[in-house]
Amino acid sequence: MNPSINNYTTMNTLMRKIGAIVCFLILSVPAFAQEALIQNTYNRESLSLNGDWSYIIDPYENGYYDYRREPFDNYFNPANPGSGAYFANVKPAHKTDRVEYDFTNADKIKVPGSWSVEKEQMHWYEGTVWYEKDFLFEPKAGHKSILYFGAVNYEAHVYVNGIKVGHHIGGFTPFNFEVTKHLKKGNNFVVVKVDNTRKKDAVPTINTDWWNHGGITREVKILQVPELYVADYTVQLSKEQANVIEGTVALSEQKAGELVTLNIPELKIKKTLTTDAEGKASFAIKAKKLTKWHVDKPYLYDVQWAAGQDVVNDRVGFRTIEVSGSDILLNGEKVYLRGICMHEENPIEGRRNYSLEDARMMFQWAKELNTNFVRLAHYPHNEHMPRLADELGILLWEEIPVYWTIDWTNTQTLANAKGQLSEMVQRDKNRASVIIWSMANETPVSEERNQFLKALVTTTRELDNSRLISAAMEVHGEEDGTKMISDPFGEYVDIMSFNQYHGWYGGDIKDFPNLKWAVKYNKPVIVSEWGAGAKYGYRADDQTIWSEDYQAYFYEQTLAGIENIPNLAGFTPWILADFRSPRRPLANIQDMWNRKGLISDGGFKKQAFFVLKKYYDKKEAGTNL
Repeated sequence: MNPSINNYTTMNTLMRKIGAIVCFLILSVPAFAQEALIQNTYNRESLSLNGDWSYIIDPYENGYYDYRREPFDNYFNPANPGSGAYFANVKPAHKTDRVEYDFTNADKIKVPGSWSVEKEQMHWYEGTVWYEKDFLFEPKAGHKSILYFGAVNYEAHVYVNGIKVGHHIGGFTPFNFEVTKHLKKGNNFVVVKVDNTRKKDAVPTINTDWWNHGGITREVKILQVPELYVADYTVQLSKEQANVIEGTVALSEQKAGELVTLNIPELKIKKTLTTDAEGKASFAIKAKKLTKWHVDKPYLYDVQWAAGQDVVNDRVGFRTIEVSGSDILLNGEKVYLRGICMHEENPIEGRRNYSLEDARMMFQWAKELNTNFVRLAHYPHNEHMPRLADELGILLWEEIPVYWTIDWTNTQTLANAKGQLSEMVQRDKNRASVIIWSMANETPVSEERNQFLKALVTTTRELDNSRLISAAMEVHGEEDGTKMISDPFGEYVDIMSFNQYHGWYGGDIKDFPNLKWAVKYNKPVIVSEWGAGAKYGYRADDQTIWSEDYQAYFYEQTLAGIENIPNLAGFTPWILADFRSPRRPLANIQDMWNRKGLISDGGFKKQAFFVLKKYYDKKEAGTNL
């Protein structure tokens, strides 16, 4: 044995242990727990970190693990950062210094964005990419600084000025970290290890039918809030008491006796609440001459919270949503859901939607169809969507990506799903447009799956019992020529929803108008998916698959028989616009796009768009179909 190698290895191990001890003594950092999501970052002043970021592709994760495959996090010493950990952002101090990465001269990438779209050489890349941003910062005395991410797909490790501040899993929900002690006046930097690797125990799992856009896909910003601030609140219309506005508020400190003021000027409501020992307070206030939010009149009120130096403003609509037998009731009146499904992807540019302009484009198309309901599939979309839906009067279905077959018996997978569910509900619980929380999509029936989804239902009702719960289930066979909707999970939801593709995935579409259906549960029914693919501009006869003519015929036949489904309260055809998917390789037709959209990847309307619009126009008018 070479003694010099043995001595080096021993010394290296010793230095790692010493470094870990020093790091612990300096930082006293415990295992990272997800910090509570601050409510309504949308309307708070902030420092935007959007724009150009430096990036380094790291398929071997050299910047995270040392050559013994031990994470640098385990023993990193900020006083002696070395040259291996990319998050340290080390610069050579002398011409003999060896540093094998360099953010300063690295290529740039846009945030928000997706590397598969922005960088041709990374089109199919799945793995780790390091993002780095330099910025100037001016701390406010007596304020805390919170670093907020709208979404990072899929796993994020976040470092500020070389110090790890947190870790997040889930590609479609927001998260934040309090970074006050890590920022300084003047020059600062943030580094994010982004990893979009698909995993069996992840949510979603390895197998999906959409593009795995990697990157910091939504906005990044720094909020500065007073030491004591309004961390969370819920404001809604009571289902039990007419015209009573109720809810809760929570401050950032668990302290009794703090005063919080709720102000809704138009309703002449101004009430001061006193927090309990947990820093929380609840309220129920009778409102006079309340205008309820409705799809026909999406009325919003200015709502303001004030606690100490903190003031936060919101726009809130007040409405109730419930079920009665086979009906869905909006403000106590039956509503039929003229819907469409929608992915969070810009079909013209093939990238993730992230801007308000993107949201306006998608909803404008939905409005042209004469819809009043949109299923946001298959994950929480960006916050512009529910905010704009509030203004436009569009009802929403939001869901988490518990999709197809995931690891049902894995407790960490369940915790992951609950985490994403909680972040979705926390962000959007004050949006009047959101009426349905969905637990899953097309999951195979098993006892393990049933228990998993039941746990999600329990969590959802604990977080928010004012909305309806559903899941996109499936048709489970036929009996005597009757299609059966009998998923046992139907017992635990408010609305029976199922996907069906008769005429596309089996069956003959000409038979659809005469199909018989049986639904096990006496609950409102939504057909959450149905549709057929078509290449825009491909014209043939109505029996030629992939043609616009076939898709239009498919829609005509489905619409001719869909009202035969018992308890039907609405439906959401699949899908508004074509979207990218590696599952769709058919050359010259799909070309890695799912072609079931009513609008093409270039933004052009297919023939089926007008078929559905005609049906919805008649449905709204109440004429015979």
